[in-house]
Amino acid sequence: MSCYNSTSLSPRNKGPAPFLSKTYALLEEGEEEEEEEEVSGGGGGRNNKIASWNDEGTGFVVWSPAEFSELTLPRYFKHNNFSSFIRQLNTYGFKKTSSRRWEFKHEKFQRGQKQMLVEITRKKSEPSVFPPFLKASSSSDEDHHHIINGDDDGMSVHRQTLMEENQNLRREKVELQSQIAQFKALQNKLLDCVAQHTGITDNNHQETSTAR
Repeated sequence: MSCYNSTSLSPRNKGPAPFLSKTYALLEEGEEEEEEEEVSGGGGGRNNKIASWNDEGTGFVVWSPAEFSELTLPRYFKHNNFSSFIRQLNTYGFKKTSSRRWEFKHEKFQRGQKQMLVEITRKKSEPSVFPPFLKASSSSDEDHHHIINGDDDGMSVHRQTLMEENQNLRREKVELQSQIAQFKALQNKLLDCVAQHTGITDNNHQETSTAR
């Protein structure tokens, strides 16, 4: 009896969430295709990737969000919305780890460690928050239900989630503005160098003409 109970209660008897399995599968498929291209001499390389594991295998990168939404998501999920995919990652505790590229990590989501997927669970507060958050058409009905029944907890969690995402977007906006400012400064320096070089060349030309 004890053997039966330990087996039935083991969390490893439960498979990983479909979202995690599909995300893992699309990365593995991309890696297999890359290996086949290398064997056949077809080239490949990071520039041709849509999504792949990072170099360490501790996370993955979506190199081309547009192609990922158009080509990859519909093959594995019932939508082609990159924002919805990111929100799903958030519900399972994934973190965006780079401001320069779409790289995501989770300590239990690693290349060659598929058995650890069962250890990844959804955040406890997410089931009541994300269905109305993901489905705009049902959002107003859900909010109306909370207001009528005096359920302020669900609304406050919903608002908190929206505020956190808004803060993340603002942070990314500031980072992008900083990068743009750096590029503009670099551009101005290059233009100054070109102008200075052009002025020196013109002066030398004038001095040569005068000497003659």
